[in-house]
Amino acid sequence: MRIVALSGGVGGARFLRGLVRAADPVDVTVVGNVGDDVEVLGMHVSPDLDSILYALAGVSDDERGWGRADESWAAFEEASRLGGESWFQLGDRDLGLHLVRTQRLAGGEPLSAVTADLTRAFGVEAKLLPATDDRLRTWIDTPDGSLPFQEWFVARRHRDDVDRVRFEGEDEAQPAPGVLEAIEQAELIVICPSNPFVSIWPILAVAEIRAAVERRRVPSVAVSPLIGGRAIKGPADRMLERLAGGTAPVRVAGCYPDLIDVLVFDESDADGAAAVEHEGLRAVPVPTLMHDLGAATALAEAVLAGV
Repeated sequence: MRIVALSGGVGGARFLRGLVRAADPVDVTVVGNVGDDVEVLGMHVSPDLDSILYALAGVSDDERGWGRADESWAAFEEASRLGGESWFQLGDRDLGLHLVRTQRLAGGEPLSAVTADLTRAFGVEAKLLPATDDRLRTWIDTPDGSLPFQEWFVARRHRDDVDRVRFEGEDEAQPAPGVLEAIEQAELIVICPSNPFVSIWPILAVAEIRAAVERRRVPSVAVSPLIGGRAIKGPADRMLERLAGGTAPVRVAGCYPDLIDVLVFDESDADGAAAVEHEGLRAVPVPTLMHDLGAATALAEAVLAGV
């Protein structure tokens, strides 16, 4: 079964580790968020693409929730000592990837080509595509003003309430090569358990990607990132409460109008199934806590069975 998965970072990456065990990895194409890409110490960092890559390669730091396992920090500590940016941590192994990416982008290569080569270098069989090769950046409008995503999320620890999420460059952004073809040839579309507003919406901000999903002729399934109406990590629950009016499964579904046919959500929220089905969607309550690889695989299997 050919599968296209739209994914952000940590939660989506963990789910994808299970998906490539539940399905043939060569049949999986991941379209990753680039709205939170950032320049740090002169380097182009793609946090969500990297989280996905590291997870699929089996080298992610599961305890910390981001970055590489067995990491060291000598370069970051020295750069900080010398007065360099220290708000965004980069480990030594992670730094090596960013150096290669930045050099190649500066040489005129597109992000999609660089990502494809990095994926092969890590031995990942699934295909990883950025949503776009064009500059697309997420901005967060708060009561205290507008902030670039990483300043709000990392530097300010996402403490500010969110009034609006917007995407710089969305009017010009074109799908990266292979994205539309993958969606059109897919037999299943999966929206991973990522924050709808800042992980999935930046992908859908590329108009042709959203249109391709809207005109699909195959099932499209979203997996809720909430358990018991709460996010395991990050601000998804606060954002849903403020921007969508609540954290019930139907509120998650409402983030994807005309884009999904099935919503998979945690069994602790099973009392919200009727409201989801009232919207014409299939509701699938199952255990969604991905505490280990086995649980992530079981969730992926439930998603595949749900269609």
